[in-house]
Amino acid sequence: MKTRTVRTGKVSPKWILLLSILSFASGMLFSSRVWIPPKLNDGRIMFGRRARQEKVDDCDKKLNHQDKESAIGEHSKALESIENSSDNSFAKIQMELPLSKNKSSSDNVETSKSLAANVSSSNNSEETEKRKKKAFMVIGINTAFSSRKRRDSLRQTWVPQGEKLLKLEEEKGIVVRFMIGHSATSNSVLDQAINLEDAQHKDVLRLEHIEGYHELSAKTKSFMSTAFATWDAEFYVKVDDDVHVNLGTLATTLSRHRLKPRIYIGCMKSGPVLYRKNVKYHEPEYWKFGDTGNKYFRHATGQIYAISNDLAKFISDNELLLHKYANEDVSLGAWLIGLDVEHIDDRNMCCGTPPECEWKLQSGNTCVASFDWSCSGICKSVDNIKRVHDKCAEGTEILSNFLF
Repeated sequence: MKTRTVRTGKVSPKWILLLSILSFASGMLFSSRVWIPPKLNDGRIMFGRRARQEKVDDCDKKLNHQDKESAIGEHSKALESIENSSDNSFAKIQMELPLSKNKSSSDNVETSKSLAANVSSSNNSEETEKRKKKAFMVIGINTAFSSRKRRDSLRQTWVPQGEKLLKLEEEKGIVVRFMIGHSATSNSVLDQAINLEDAQHKDVLRLEHIEGYHELSAKTKSFMSTAFATWDAEFYVKVDDDVHVNLGTLATTLSRHRLKPRIYIGCMKSGPVLYRKNVKYHEPEYWKFGDTGNKYFRHATGQIYAISNDLAKFISDNELLLHKYANEDVSLGAWLIGLDVEHIDDRNMCCGTPPECEWKLQSGNTCVASFDWSCSGICKSVDNIKRVHDKCAEGTEILSNFLF
């Protein structure tokens, strides 16, 4: 058997080069483009990894640009949707508004009225404070319809009249008034008589109060409230119409305490609680003060006492809440006993009639007020107050030297 021998020859380098050129030309022919190396801004050509990285960055930029365009488009659509929704809602509100107009208008009117009332009340309060007359002390002399002679006896002794009364208020800040309420019958003969008396003397303070002996606690509250609303005074004084008072000495005494808060000054006492009926000063609510035989808490005797402005305001603000006991001086003490009040016991506010007040005057210790303990005032004051005044009245220089 014959064996065929195949001879293998080497490819010439020329053929290899020719085949490479033909292969490249064929690729260019079918792809229709030639690859151009990327260039930098300065004209240099980029190769390798840097060229590939630049391509990646370009792709990222294109994607980011496309994302932004997409986000802007979606935002525009959202705004358009909101605007359409708002337009529809606004139109709906406009359609519903007339239906609730009457109710909302009514509510607004009520709210406006309420606000106006509050503002008006606040303004009125401020205006009232501005209109109040400044004073050092306001003295309220407790009197009754039947006490015309007592009032006249005071006018003839220690209560100034006419121009002197006005001058006392303007220059010294001392206001003196007879305080009295009304009768149970409107515009009765008693009320008309008081009105005529006031027209003559200009020294009466009318209270919103029905007169009655057993209503003295209510009358005291009414006086403090009325006086506080009328005058902005440092002190408010209550005096009975059968007591002699030295105005200059009273003013000087109170002026020593004018810088102190919550002052309650008078002749302090603590008498027994009278539980038996049909006796003077009987206390129907005696059981509130403990066991039989107990005494009242310390309080100023009712003939004369004074309280400072802040305490008068407290009584005025709480007039409807303050409980009234049978005795007026006990009531005042009860109103103040639970407060941070300074109780000042001044025995010159409860001197006896001559010879006691006369001796004190001669020794230079002038009495603020004088009366008889046995009568709870000057006994038969209409007849005797002139004698007390002649022997115990202060010198005119004391009041003249007082500075408001």
